[in-house]
Amino acid sequence: MVAELKEKAICDICEVFNPDNQVVEVMKEKELADEVVYDLAELFKTMGDPTRIKILYALKERELCVCDLSELLEMSASAISHQLRVLRNNKLVKYRKEGRSVYYSLDDDHVMCLFGQGLEHVLED
Repeated sequence: MVAELKEKAICDICEVFNPDNQVVEVMKEKELADEVVYDLAELFKTMGDPTRIKILYALKERELCVCDLSELLEMSASAISHQLRVLRNNKLVKYRKEGRSVYYSLDDDHVMCLFGQGLEHVLED
């Protein structure tokens, strides 16, 4: 077992360190700006919470108010509201007020695509 682990670890790296400098330079020109990397990491971190995943999944189907989400997820309206604020601050959901109710929906088609692609990937055999 130990020998198998060592062999696998050895297979994961080059036997000789010999980077292709031309390839490295071309790739450096295509690097993302640090701010973009940070924002993307924040986006995925925000989506990395199970409660927020459940909220996004529910909103994928239709617009819902805080009360609906609270009942659906069996959580307090205050807890749902907190999670929605995080999602809203990261531009994943938007809201509209109607009378005394606040309705939430996915912010745009990008959120649907991100969520859909992630779900499809996880459900692959």
